[in-house]
Amino acid sequence: MQRYFGVPPPSVHQMVLTLERAGLIRRKHGVARNIELLVNHNSLPTLQPNPSNPLCRGTKA
Repeated sequence: MQRYFGVPPPSVHQMVLTLERAGLIRRKHGVARNIELLVNHNSLPTLQPNPSNPLCRGTKA
């Protein structure tokens, strides 16, 4: 998320907290990098790399 959106780590953390509060994801607290998607992935848009962000080049969504 940091590379894709070109934001610092604290912003990614806030994004994760916001998604969790909205009921879109679930995290297992105390377990690093453990996020469960609670919505059907087919209902989500496909993200494309932003060519104007050099950190996103070659990134897979």
